[in-house]
Amino acid sequence: MDNGVSAGSTASTSTLGHIALGLTLLAFGIGHTGIIDGVTVANSVSLATFLGGLALFVLGILEYRGGNGFNGTAFAGLGAFWFTWANGADGKVSAHAAGLFLVLFAMLALTLTAAASGGLFGQGVYGLFTLSLVLLAIGTFAETDGLAKAAGWVAALSGLLAWYGATAALASWPMAVGKGSRGAVAAS
Repeated sequence: MDNGVSAGSTASTSTLGHIALGLTLLAFGIGHTGIIDGVTVANSVSLATFLGGLALFVLGILEYRGGNGFNGTAFAGLGAFWFTWANGADGKVSAHAAGLFLVLFAMLALTLTAAASGGLFGQGVYGLFTLSLVLLAIGTFAETDGLAKAAGWVAALSGLLAWYGATAALASWPMAVGKGSRGAVAAS
């Protein structure tokens, strides 16, 4: 490959990565809430495997190649999460092993929350995702569906925020909170 030829700008891979993350979180969250009759979390497994897992991982590698260490870490790490979650979603592991898995990836999400820039669209997405993983882990350990539903709502909100941030960046929509330039936020 010619070194003068770009594999894609980091702006475009960042936007696509946030859209992939947002759509995966929305499907995962809505599946846990049970708000749509007949739609369960198992219905998001294919999306989580290919869009949230493989595509996000590849986008993470492209982000690293483009020099964006944060998005490289976020996308590759979360791609690994989604791919692994989707492959274990059919009950191949015990509830305690699944809970531990969720706690470990909540730690990654917490790291991303602390390191993210961009206020609402950066820390907000990863902070809500952290909260959803913690709620889901506790619900898994305690074997209670109520916490899983709450985790689903938080994950769906996180996904909606990631989707909106990426869509606003792509469409050049305003991303300010409040009046004037104070409180302006940007997708990380």
